[in-house]
Amino acid sequence: MDKQRPNVIVLVADDHRHEAIHWHGNEDVKTPVLDDLAKRGVSFSHTYINGGLDGAVCAPSRACLNSGCTIMGATVSQSLEDTLEKMTIAKNRATLGETFRKNGYHSYAVGKWHNDKESFQRSFQDGNNIFFGGMSEHRKVPVYPYDPSGEYVATLRTIETTFSTELFTNTAVEFLDRYNEEEPFFLYVAYTSPHDPRTAPEPYASMYDSEGLNLPPNVWEQHPFDNGEMTVRDEHLTSVPRKLEEVRQEIADYYAMITHMDAQMGRIVEKLREKGQLEHTIVVYTSDHGLAVGQHGLMGKQNVYEHSIRIPWLMSGPGIAEGVKVSGQVMQMDIFPTLCSLAHIPIPLSVEGRSMADAAAETGTAPFRDTVYSLYKDTQRMVKDKTWKYIRYRTSSHTGEGSDEVQLFCLEKDPWEIHNLAYDAEYADKVKEMQARLHQWMLQANDPFIQYFSEE
Repeated sequence: MDKQRPNVIVLVADDHRHEAIHWHGNEDVKTPVLDDLAKRGVSFSHTYINGGLDGAVCAPSRACLNSGCTIMGATVSQSLEDTLEKMTIAKNRATLGETFRKNGYHSYAVGKWHNDKESFQRSFQDGNNIFFGGMSEHRKVPVYPYDPSGEYVATLRTIETTFSTELFTNTAVEFLDRYNEEEPFFLYVAYTSPHDPRTAPEPYASMYDSEGLNLPPNVWEQHPFDNGEMTVRDEHLTSVPRKLEEVRQEIADYYAMITHMDAQMGRIVEKLREKGQLEHTIVVYTSDHGLAVGQHGLMGKQNVYEHSIRIPWLMSGPGIAEGVKVSGQVMQMDIFPTLCSLAHIPIPLSVEGRSMADAAAETGTAPFRDTVYSLYKDTQRMVKDKTWKYIRYRTSSHTGEGSDEVQLFCLEKDPWEIHNLAYDAEYADKVKEMQARLHQWMLQANDPFIQYFSEE
């Protein structure tokens, strides 16, 4: 196997927020494998998603990850009605797998692909147990073998009863066990955990005592106003108003799924070590987005609070410094060009993200972002710098849901986003400043709903 170019493994979780990793300061959740990955490499502590125009935030977020672009650049359509087109990665956007494939890597996919089949097919030359969709029962997973024709007809589909996280890990480990080619590999493993239904197998299901968990201070009975998405499926996973005992159990089940997935990913790391490939492989861990699980009175990810838009980004391997905590602001779309730089392959011209390889390697000053920007449908927009976070809400012209509200948080003093300063006269100038920054981002990103969020 080529020792000059590193292998690359990208591990993608579903619904894993940044805070729910022990290494990131959560004393309750157990994530020894992810903690070790961070100790052996780098953790980007302020990584943000761009959001999406659909309740299934998974699809746009994965499009951004795999194209290295904002959602407006990543997908074919940004219509509120055209769901299939919103999931389709634009053909003029090079994908992550495609880029490595064209540069001599053997690209292999396992698990979830929540975008179109054409973009999957140009990304990967092989794979197995591929799940095209958003969610399923974890013991009833509809999967396909790799189809060279790209058609993936229904007769190829099987329903696997092995728990999804174990199924996908088994497939990845089997690939690593048999792979012995000269070209390096690009292995993409996309889990459907810790997404609900949160039904982790034992001993993980009973690992966490719900009554003994430390609850964040922003766990509320209900959100203070209509944010434009109060009736989506996710928001009815528990009673409304929230009951504390139900929220506690949801968090316990969420942590159980995370710890189970952590253990399964440990099997991939051990197989690399067994094959003598660990020191030759860049291992990346991230998620499509986060999740509220009771914070701000919400359960889902259809919002722009920290719990839902701030995600983990951990990496270790050749060219990456050890034990580095990077606090500069970055975005999910920066993962693509960073991996290209670390693998010494050209970054496609279609990529909008920035390479953070200098931060990962501690070899120079990385182009961190002064501000980051996130959105949800036509009802929520967010911009933040290192200290201040500004959220603008609007009533939807499409559904009539939502509220005309503004929030301003000082994250240095209020990391849980509890105290809204937007209506305090002392901060009127800061509100105007952040509104101008939001407008700038919306212009830059070609946000189709900019007129609804402009100053009146």
